[in-house]
Amino acid sequence: MATPTSSSSFLGFILFSFLVFLCSMNQLGFALEGRETLQNNHLTHIHTLQVSSLLPSTTCSSSTKGSDKRASLTVVHKHGPCSTLKLDKAKAPTVDEILEQDQSRVNSIHSRFSKKLSRDDLSASKDSTIPAKSGSTIGSGNYIVTVGLGTPKKDLSLIFDTGSDLTWTQCQPCAKSCYKQKEPTFDPSQSATYSNISCSSSVCSQLTSATGNSPGCSTSTCIYGIQYGDQSFSVGFFSKDKLTLTSTDVFNNFLFGCGQNNQGLFGGAAGLLGLGRDKLSLVEQTASKYGSVFSYCLPSTSSSTGHLTFGKSAGTSSAIKFTPLSKSAQGTSFYGLDIVGISLGGRKLSIPTSVFSNAGTIIDSGTVISRLPPAAYSALKAAFRQAMKKYPSTGALSILDTCYDLSKYTTFSIPKISFSFSGGVNVDLDAAGILYAQKTSQVCLAFAGNSDDSSVGIFGNVQQKRLEVVYDVAGARVGFGPAGCA
Repeated sequence: MATPTSSSSFLGFILFSFLVFLCSMNQLGFALEGRETLQNNHLTHIHTLQVSSLLPSTTCSSSTKGSDKRASLTVVHKHGPCSTLKLDKAKAPTVDEILEQDQSRVNSIHSRFSKKLSRDDLSASKDSTIPAKSGSTIGSGNYIVTVGLGTPKKDLSLIFDTGSDLTWTQCQPCAKSCYKQKEPTFDPSQSATYSNISCSSSVCSQLTSATGNSPGCSTSTCIYGIQYGDQSFSVGFFSKDKLTLTSTDVFNNFLFGCGQNNQGLFGGAAGLLGLGRDKLSLVEQTASKYGSVFSYCLPSTSSSTGHLTFGKSAGTSSAIKFTPLSKSAQGTSFYGLDIVGISLGGRKLSIPTSVFSNAGTIIDSGTVISRLPPAAYSALKAAFRQAMKKYPSTGALSILDTCYDLSKYTTFSIPKISFSFSGGVNVDLDAAGILYAQKTSQVCLAFAGNSDDSSVGIFGNVQQKRLEVVYDVAGARVGFGPAGCA
């Protein structure tokens, strides 16, 4: 028979063992909970996508977002199935051609910022021996909207461009030459409200800042000339007419270029809609109604639609976060941004802020692929490659050097990427804004590095996909919000 002392010792041993068991279970519970938390945190910093979603559909899918806004135009990619300008497959540019033309636009922008771009007089533009190239500084990856011009109005599909000021369209009788466009060329003689601007008018002299060329004069009529970096150009009469954006938003005496000598292949578009910062831009000409505010959302694929919206209601959502316009782009048509950091997979990359501030950054609707300072791109590329190491890599696609073969996958995951701008604004890129695909066997990181630190950075249109981008020009700020369109 056991003594009371030994019984007490046995009970103590049992209690001690039980406490040890409880403690170990608690520790296991905490470990499991911690592991689950880490896993959840990891999942919040990745996009899991269907490989099939990388390529656009052959049919158009219209977005309803933006359609409820009064002063809103539908935005379509000019080479997609939603476009009235769409080319047959044989004539549509290849991805390589689009990226090559994109590089030409970037070279032109860099030239403008380094003041190397020639600002010759109109006589150079009028030379009929100037070669008609691809219109590549306008770019091939651009978006178009349809507006009405004249009385009665004629609908015209125009490339909208935040890096240009003067709106222009090809006009009859095409005194020198016109490139091929899909819609009938605008005939000013058929508009009851059309008139030319005289050479003596004060607005004629404003062409210098809007186009980079001094105006010409022909029989007292003001002549504009705008020349792009690849020698494509438009020359014609500086004019005014009625502009119809929507059925309720009509502007009399809208100043624009009526092109009589136009060279360059602009993808079948009738001309260009200038959304830059000059007095002659659409933004400033409609400022009394819209307060120098506009926004747009570029669709996730070329088979979807977005919107271009004018007016202060464009940026009223609480989801829109604003960053001040940078001073780096002052004196140009462009809108400047101050990038202060980039994060990948929830972790801020080790990039000194001075890397971004050396040359500054602009946001551009016409550049396809974002261009980063060399050190910033190297850091982003290295981190992305590390995160994607389980996927087979493949050869470069033109300027894109980080590519993967996903043809054997149904789904795949990529790390989220976010940009930090001045003012404490963090912008998470949509999944559509991270990759650029030619085919499922060649899917690439949609960024490229500049050749040197002195070249301005560019926040391009791929990275802007599905973001609501608000330009409050009067307030000197740009805003970003998520999921602005499909």
